[in-house]
Amino acid sequence: MFLREIVANGVDATQKLKTLAATDQFKGEIGDTTIEIKLDKEAKTLTISDKGIGMTAEEIKKYINQIAFSGAEEFLDKYKDKANAIIGHFGLGFYSSFMVSNQVEIQTLSYQEGAEPAHWSCDGTPEYTLKKGTKTERGTDIIMHISDDEKEFLEESRISELLNKYCKFLPVPIAFGEQKEWKDGKEVATGKPKIINDTTPAWTKAPADLKAEDYDAFYRQLYPFADNPMFHIHLNVDYPFNLTGILYFPKIKNNMELQKNKIQLYSNQVFVTDSVEDIVPEFLTLLHGVIDSPDIPLNVSRSYLQNDGNVRKISNHITKKVADSLHDLFKNDRAEFEKKWDDLRIFVQYGMLTNEKFAERAKPFFLLKNIEGKYFTIEEYENLVKENQTDKDGNVIFLYSQDKESQFSYIQAAQDKGYDVLLMDGQLDTHFINFLEQKAEKNRYTRVDADIVSKLIVKEETAESSLSESERNDLTPIFNAPLADEKANYMVNFEALGEDAQPVMITQAEFMRRMKD
Repeated sequence: MFLREIVANGVDATQKLKTLAATDQFKGEIGDTTIEIKLDKEAKTLTISDKGIGMTAEEIKKYINQIAFSGAEEFLDKYKDKANAIIGHFGLGFYSSFMVSNQVEIQTLSYQEGAEPAHWSCDGTPEYTLKKGTKTERGTDIIMHISDDEKEFLEESRISELLNKYCKFLPVPIAFGEQKEWKDGKEVATGKPKIINDTTPAWTKAPADLKAEDYDAFYRQLYPFADNPMFHIHLNVDYPFNLTGILYFPKIKNNMELQKNKIQLYSNQVFVTDSVEDIVPEFLTLLHGVIDSPDIPLNVSRSYLQNDGNVRKISNHITKKVADSLHDLFKNDRAEFEKKWDDLRIFVQYGMLTNEKFAERAKPFFLLKNIEGKYFTIEEYENLVKENQTDKDGNVIFLYSQDKESQFSYIQAAQDKGYDVLLMDGQLDTHFINFLEQKAEKNRYTRVDADIVSKLIVKEETAESSLSESERNDLTPIFNAPLADEKANYMVNFEALGEDAQPVMITQAEFMRRMKD
């Protein structure tokens, strides 16, 4: 975290300079604003240098000697209308450098005309030195003397790893190391600084300026080893809260690939976390992509986040945006929507099961798929089967199979009676069936092997078996005998069957099977 904090401070200082220039309070040349990061293994130092506004000795006393006080807060108050690019949310700030250092130095020169350079040094105790510095160019150098216990932060690979995680989309160029190229069969340094970040990632651009291949390229930048996503949603809101981002629907080849926490949260392009379950509804954590908002409070408790007004508004907006985008795709290109549905289904089901508002919006485009591979909305399917699959009590019976191969004979028997059978073989289907039945009291879902075909949809009173009680008692032990008592407890019933029916059938009540599932 310390590296994110220190680099973010450098970004703040650079953005402040640009704000001052935009308001004519700085009339000099801004010039190159690249933030440079340098390692010196021999001196055991890690240095972050920016070309921002710098500090005077008085500002060091005010901002550096007051632990956890962020200068960005005061700056924002003074320049509210021009300072949207100031990060200023990370309370630990500068002092996080002592997490890995036994001494920290500051060499700085303010942008202010006539300012003198200042040098500050501290070993982490309340004691410090502040004297005239040696810096000759505007900006600030933070020199961290890495402690012996933290030697990993003197390794180029470790610093590169942290920069790639926290700083790869910062709005100011970050230079670390040298560019390399292949020459004569080996990799050689070019002497040119290596810029490690993309200052204008896709989510900061207007949707009109991006093509489909741009969105796919950005996805590969985020997830290099993933297949291309099915489609994306571009978020761009500036009122009543600030929110930008791109959410992607990943291709899911099987249920084992479902992974949460793939959405990355940024604040003004600074990476914050990839655990967003307290910021977006749980089902949306199955998506991939980026959310960027300076209006989400950082470094606060989970309960605070859950009760924050802006967080609730952002969460509701994203939920609505996702539902509306799916509905638009369904209405505008149903054939394409149906092609994607098998991958989308588990996500939509999860959303409907866990979020009431999403469930209301998703019902019109939720699809049921039958054994023949045809797709229907819930309303379309009810209209399709209502005439032939309504029982004597007025319930519309939705027959379904969870395995076409193992339940083939039962499916065939149902189809021979003119019934249609749904395929519901997904991970969440059992839970979703219960959900659908709660929403429509007169709709009942029955697995196709739950009973003999003539009893799946009882349309009239059925004939009773002609066997006497004595005959039933004689036959019952024959069916109970093959299985030991501790293996199963069967109830043996004798009923009148049609001439084409199987003579013996083992069934399990629908409600009992669902409890086990």
